[in-house]
Amino acid sequence: MLETPSRPVSREARDDHVTPFAVEALDLRGRLVRLGPTADAVLTHYDYPPQVARLLGEALALAALLGSILESHGRFQLQTRSDGPVDMLVVDYDAPGKLRGFARFDAARLAEVSDPAPSALFGRGHLALTIEREEDAARYQGVVPLEGESLAEAAHMYFRQSEQIPSFVRLAVAEVVTPQGRSWRAGGLLLQYLPTAGASIRDLDPGDAPEGADAVEEDDAWTEGQALAATLEDHELVDPSLSGERLLFRLFHERGVKVFSERALEEFCRCSTERIERLLESFTPQERADMVGDDGRIGVTCEFCATHRSFDPARFD
Repeated sequence: MLETPSRPVSREARDDHVTPFAVEALDLRGRLVRLGPTADAVLTHYDYPPQVARLLGEALALAALLGSILESHGRFQLQTRSDGPVDMLVVDYDAPGKLRGFARFDAARLAEVSDPAPSALFGRGHLALTIEREEDAARYQGVVPLEGESLAEAAHMYFRQSEQIPSFVRLAVAEVVTPQGRSWRAGGLLLQYLPTAGASIRDLDPGDAPEGADAVEEDDAWTEGQALAATLEDHELVDPSLSGERLLFRLFHERGVKVFSERALEEFCRCSTERIERLLESFTPQERADMVGDDGRIGVTCEFCATHRSFDPARFD
């Protein structure tokens, strides 16, 4: 049996990429995402307050980690709905690597919040994760409560309840200062325990096993994997000078880590003049008349990219 040849760890820091990896000695699989210009583009379409921008940045990183499961076609959407000052986050991922997103918030309520924790910003609601596969027109959705948890904690709950896969998620967002100016960055790590067929899987925190129960080797492997991943610092995920490969090597070099082909990410939006025209044509003349503004035109602004388009209502008559 031929062994996969090893090579030196790359020191090249590459933004806007997802890096799949494996720690085969511990039956671990995962993905690392580093977002630079893509995160900055999405977070600066609107003048988001810093605490809102950080939540949206985390949602972008999480959507990239989960959406990158789709190889070449399909769509993934992450959406939160809650009763807090930030009552909605929406991020779309179109395979193989296009991202867009926006946040909706109540500025007056947000000004009254002194605690930037997710529990104060989200309130109570839910997180919905939706996958649409084009090849078989299948649609899958998982929903978990969002009751003060961070997005990472809600993702843990999703994997535990819906997928029953032991998982570790770490997300980080920061506004950094470089010689080129200030910009937003985001990063995330997803680590999952996927033992060989027939092995036991138990997603239990230490102390949850019944007294006297024997631990199995696979659970020991997952405990070690979590311990290694927990050493990850937020600043490492958003450091523009630290390569993704070197970061993974720092975490798992004792056990050996294998990286696979990276996937590029970019900011995009599905909106277009033609698509909006078709939408306006579907309304009745009276409905379009109700949309006319003081300037005598119909104005439409995309929620995702903030692009404003103006239309002459007469062209639809």
